[in-house]
Amino acid sequence: MEKRVMTDSKRRRGLTVASALLGGVLVLSACSGGGDENPKGESEGNGSSQSKVDEAAAKKTSEAQIRITPKDGADNASINNDAKVTVAKGTLTEVTMKAAGGAAVAGEISADKKSWQPTGQLERGTVYKIAATAEDADGRAAHENASFTTVSPANSFIGNFTPEDGSTVGVGMPVSINFNKAITNKADVQKGITVSSSSGQEVVGHWFGANRLDFRPEEYWKGNSTVTLKLNLDGVEGADGVFGVQQKTVSFKIGRNQVSIVDAKTKTMKVTQDGKTIKTIPISAGSPENKTYEGKMVMSEKFKETRMNGATVGFTDDDGKGEYDIKDVPHAIRLSNSGTFIHGNYWGAKSIFGSVNTSHGCVGLSDTKGANDPDTAGAWFYNNSIVGDVVDVRNTGDKTVAPDNGLNGWNMDWAAWKAGSAV
Repeated sequence: MEKRVMTDSKRRRGLTVASALLGGVLVLSACSGGGDENPKGESEGNGSSQSKVDEAAAKKTSEAQIRITPKDGADNASINNDAKVTVAKGTLTEVTMKAAGGAAVAGEISADKKSWQPTGQLERGTVYKIAATAEDADGRAAHENASFTTVSPANSFIGNFTPEDGSTVGVGMPVSINFNKAITNKADVQKGITVSSSSGQEVVGHWFGANRLDFRPEEYWKGNSTVTLKLNLDGVEGADGVFGVQQKTVSFKIGRNQVSIVDAKTKTMKVTQDGKTIKTIPISAGSPENKTYEGKMVMSEKFKETRMNGATVGFTDDDGKGEYDIKDVPHAIRLSNSGTFIHGNYWGAKSIFGSVNTSHGCVGLSDTKGANDPDTAGAWFYNNSIVGDVVDVRNTGDKTVAPDNGLNGWNMDWAAWKAGSAV
């Protein structure tokens, strides 16, 4: 019995040792086998796989690089030149631009397919979205999107100018620009405006306050010359946070040189062309109580018939109504903003013209009611005058009209005019 027990015990010890050895072999085999298959470790094996994925993805990515301006999220963008799409290392295949309401904006891709721009001016204070697609040399597509807001009316200014593009005007017509917001950076704004003449005359700007800028040469424009106005105000800061939006070129023609000289003392008007008198017309100027302004006055508007009410220019009766209210004044031509006209007069006796001054400050010419008689002095002068012609009024005994009362800057000498320039 003892011998058998001892024998069993030895057998059990032998099995235990064998199991331990076998277990050790298995463990060593597991470590050794893993090391042979992935010597850098299991986690690094996953990194190697990710690198291959990244490399494969990179091979599928387009090399085309799209750039949209203004940048995404921009505000106060220009309505003229800011919107643009360009591409490097590729060509544009499609660009769409829409306003916030969904309206499409027309545009064109350049012939080389490297850029795109809208074909028209954008609206102020509007959100626009651009979506662009391009391809690289291997035909792989790239996409880019951006949204921006154009400058708002509150943060922009415009200049309303006269005369109109393509018009023919008299030798006295200045280029007059009235800004819809006060300009504090006058030099920057004036630098963005150029006025030139085919005659070669020097043209200088003069500021009347913060909202008006006029341009003229030292002497009247040369007859039959061409004047060009260029507005390059897009993005120019006219005042703190207020930017220009205009980019425009206009031109107008100067007609024959016609200047009419009104003499309140002799009560006549000599109409001259190129310095030669072509007609002498009897007139009736302002009465001694209501003298006509003296000075060089430029015709700014013409009306075949118009209403003139004294109340609008301060001539009222005790009841507050106008001292006169004539609803059909014939052949009226404006000479000042304050109400000075040269016009036909059918209500006065024919004998007053050339003999007595009777008006409330205007210059009157003999005429007939209805403005349909071409043989009257009023009709002749109206038909032979154009906006921009000069009426030089003398010997009234009144003060000279203010240079900014109408288009009458010719009543300022050249040195004073140039002193009003900001550049």
